[in-house]
Amino acid sequence: MSTLKHPFVTEKAMVLLENESKLQFIVDQKATKHDIKREIEKAFDQKVKSVRTIMTMHGEKKAVVSFENDKAAEEILSRLGIM
Repeated sequence: MSTLKHPFVTEKAMVLLENESKLQFIVDQKATKHDIKREIEKAFDQKVKSVRTIMTMHGEKKAVVSFENDKAAEEILSRLGIM
C-alpha cells in the first residue's frame, strides 16, 4: 500500500511552494514521518530535509515536505503535471 495518496494543491500550498519550496501531500493516516520521507525520496529521487504532519479538518493526514534542493518542489510538481 502506498503511503502517499496525492499532492495537496491549494492557493495556500502554492504560496508555501513559492516562498519556502515546500510541497504538501495527503498521506495514509498510519504513515510515519520516516515512511513519508522514504517514499518521497524513492518516488522523486530528491533528498527530503524535513516532514511535518497535520490532521486536516476533513480527517485526512497532510504532510508538509521541505527538500534539500531549493528547486526540487517545483521539479516534482512539473513532473506530476501540476505546474
